[in-house]
Amino acid sequence: MDDDAALLRRYRNGDAGAFGVLYERHRLGLFRFLCGLCGDSALAEEIFQETWLSLIRSESVLREQVSFKTWLYQIARNRLIDQWRKQGRRQGLQEVFDEQLHGEASSEPGPEQQLSLSRDQARLRAALDELPGEQREVFLLRAHGDLELAEIAELTRTPAETVKSRLRYALQKLRRLLTDPAAAEEVSA
Repeated sequence: MDDDAALLRRYRNGDAGAFGVLYERHRLGLFRFLCGLCGDSALAEEIFQETWLSLIRSESVLREQVSFKTWLYQIARNRLIDQWRKQGRRQGLQEVFDEQLHGEASSEPGPEQQLSLSRDQARLRAALDELPGEQREVFLLRAHGDLELAEIAELTRTPAETVKSRLRYALQKLRRLLTDPAAAEEVSA
């Protein structure tokens, strides 16, 4: 199995199938990251498409010290920041969690399961809304992008220890908000 950098080289040498493999490997995590960061599935889809187009159009060579995934997420992050600048503001996060978050279900959940999933999604969305932006971004890069702490540090241009702290605080706050009924009620109120 080729690594991402090898697949990118193969694609640039005319192997269209190599791009398909790269796309399948990274599409879901990248889209979830964008949805989580901007809270708008339409905007996330637009940025998602722009990211892949930028990758295709780019003639730059992937530097050996940067992983493909880090580079891809950096492109997406930069496109989203550019969009926010065009809008003149940064939109708040309203996490878009749908059936993709829970994987493709093999059968339709019953009404009780749907209600439970809906409540869980709302609680998670509300808890993520409570995180400071820097913690939310680090959490989403780790959870959806499956990036290592060093990759997140490089992508966000933040010291690794700061990234580690932000992730730890994000996890602590999410855990508290999702396990403490009183905190969950405060968030949903």
